Amino acid sequence: MPTETLSPALIDGYRRFRSGRYSQEHERYLRLASEGQRPSTMLVACSDSRSGPETVFDALPGELFVVRNVAALVPVYAPDSRSHAASAALEFAVLALGVSDIVVMGHGRCGGVAAAFEDAAPLTASDFIGTWVAPLRDLASELDPSDWSDPARMRRELEFRSVEQSVVNLRTFPWIRSREKAGTLSIAGCWFDIALGELWAMTDAGWERVPDA
Repeated sequence: MPTETLSPALIDGYRRFRSGRYSQEHERYLRLASEGQRPSTMLVACSDSRSGPETVFDALPGELFVVRNVAALVPVYAPDSRSHAASAALEFAVLALGVSDIVVMGHGRCGGVAAAFEDAAPLTASDFIGTWVAPLRDLASELDPSDWSDPARMRRELEFRSVEQSVVNLRTFPWIRSREKAGTLSIAGCWFDIALGELWAMTDAGWERVPDA
């Protein structure tokens, strides 16, 4: 059986990393290797290749603990014997790493959110995406049908509501809820506009753009 290898593009990127960022920050990497990671913030973000949180927040190695999935969804707390990747990451970040902040970051033009508007059959006979975005379909059904004539507006509204629901779902985890109540853990939501590079934050008064300076 032939051995798979990395693509030339990945190898070129690795070499740029070695001669650039690693060369400039090798002492930081050595310290992270010997002392372990102690990020203060966990980011729940989308798998979309255009919205990497480390890039958006200009983060250094070791500063963010990131979990990414389709549409940046946080499920409700469900302590059973099934596999729960997002919940496992939350558990590790909160109980093992002791993060002080959890941020859910949605983004514009999200394909996972767009899939919630589609009534088509599953992508394949063993479709995972349809099941994963099913909660978004429930949120989409709550939107005003009169606005469905503007798909971009509807998609953005659902992107916002998805973040809001994920923040609600975070509080179904008892060890998150108790820490937030004690004041040792903060929860926030934000949304990144890919085209404009703008960041919007969820507030008690609604969604507000984060100033550039």
